[in-house]
Amino acid sequence: MKQRLARISCVFAFAFLAAPVLAQDLAGTTWLRETGASRVKFAPCGEALCGSIVWLKDPNGPAKLGQQVFFDMKPDGAGQWAGQAFNPEDGKTYSGKMTLSGATLTTAGCVFGGLICKSTNWSKAN
Repeated sequence: MKQRLARISCVFAFAFLAAPVLAQDLAGTTWLRETGASRVKFAPCGEALCGSIVWLKDPNGPAKLGQQVFFDMKPDGAGQWAGQAFNPEDGKTYSGKMTLSGATLTTAGCVFGGLICKSTNWSKAN
């Protein structure tokens, strides 16, 4: 019985320790949008992650350098985060989701409680 409890404890401890490692993979990394239009860099902001624009192909468009486009992104499963996403093109904020798989980050802005989402892929730029 003691061995079984010890194994269960180890599994839970590993699960909780794995989330910060995945957050480390995201934080400090610059991500290039699949269209090549922008790059975003993520950094810790309080207990969450935030992403700001650090490069723009067209600096005369609606997006601005330094603009925060992902904020309050908190762990929501292995390699997943949930928070808010701002779209500079329409000036609206959406519920946001992010999924990290290898060197690809998929972000989505959603409406109607996540029933309708538009996603974008990003690749590591550095």
